[in-house]
Amino acid sequence: MFIDDVKIFVKGGKGGNGAVAFRREKYEPLGGPAGGDGGKGGSVIFVGDEGLTTLLDFRYQKHIVAPDGENGKPKNCYGRDGKDIRVKVPVGSVVTDLTTGAVLADITRHGQEAVIARGGRGGRGNTRFATPKIPAPEFAEKGEAGEEREIRIELKILADVGLVGFPNVGKSTLISALSSAKPKIADYPFTTLVPNLGVVQAKDGRSFVAADLPGLIEGASEGAGLGFRFLKHIERTRVIVHVLDMAIKDRDPHADYLTINQELENYNPKLLLRPQIIAANKMDLPEAEENLKILKEKIRDVPIIPVSAYARRNLDELVYKIADVLDSVAVDAFLEPVREEIVEYKFTPAPPPFTITKAEDGVYVVDGPAIRRHFERTNFDREEEVKRFAQRLRRLGVDEELRKLGVKHGDPVRVIKYEFEFWD
Repeated sequence: MFIDDVKIFVKGGKGGNGAVAFRREKYEPLGGPAGGDGGKGGSVIFVGDEGLTTLLDFRYQKHIVAPDGENGKPKNCYGRDGKDIRVKVPVGSVVTDLTTGAVLADITRHGQEAVIARGGRGGRGNTRFATPKIPAPEFAEKGEAGEEREIRIELKILADVGLVGFPNVGKSTLISALSSAKPKIADYPFTTLVPNLGVVQAKDGRSFVAADLPGLIEGASEGAGLGFRFLKHIERTRVIVHVLDMAIKDRDPHADYLTINQELENYNPKLLLRPQIIAANKMDLPEAEENLKILKEKIRDVPIIPVSAYARRNLDELVYKIADVLDSVAVDAFLEPVREEIVEYKFTPAPPPFTITKAEDGVYVVDGPAIRRHFERTNFDREEEVKRFAQRLRRLGVDEELRKLGVKHGDPVRVIKYEFEFWD
């Protein structure tokens, strides 16, 4: 089954908590702190695999969660890092964050890796907080949460040549004659429902990958037929081969050629910059020769190769012509990355470390990026860590701001979702 568009959930592992421990060896009555750091959470990493051609596996695996890091241990032993999860995806996969719309990765090479959900940092053990003033701290940090995202994976097939044309012009028959691909062939429209890939080998040793792209009709760029779904696969091809039915009675081959080109331009104007070849198919049928003469009079700037895919006539000439054109086009000439490697840095003012708002029940609510970062690292089951959290809020200026707003000793204050009593 060919699947080229899926939505899944990915989550990096949580970092391990730092440990609160002290040395208890013999002859060491004041051994001091000995709590180790927590391990880093595992990350979700996508790896390009040229052996895969579909996203079928993700239809049955909607959630990918990396393991958490191990908690820190006594005797200054660090917790073990969570194991990264490496997920194989087809080459040509584009990964997008559904929440922000940002492109996270564009996998265009075999073995290329991209971190999709990063694991959280491990918390520091109490050894890290020992100072001359506090030689035996009874607090440590909790591990950070891993990134979690709703993502979309979209597959854009990487092929050297894309066969385009109206239904029933013989694209599937042609690719089956040129390669060992075995697509479904029948005499009704939209027989081909998925792209068919085939490796074509010329007699002089040259080879290339061709893709039969289905469903192109007038209005395809606006969603008619199957074209809107599969037009994206043409973006990664280097040469476009128009397959025209030269024996058709109710349509004009030249009009078909102009219509398909118009749909390509409507979808992406840059597609018309790519080299094109016309495979004038079904030359073994009546009226084909006359239509070919008319077509050559109307089109003089695009190579026209008369062939018969059914009778396997003149296929070598078509293969040689495609190979010659491919030789003149760089491999990555039209492989435009979805995510640009050049990053433009702009000055953006830093967000305030905290905000204070008044809830409907009259309680002031303290929130913000700095508040959340300290909140997630604090273990509220330990009195020492609660005091440390309060000191951090005081240093940020939260207490002073609350006083300006009229909060007095004993009034309730909500920090994110927990309620505390203001102590002045």
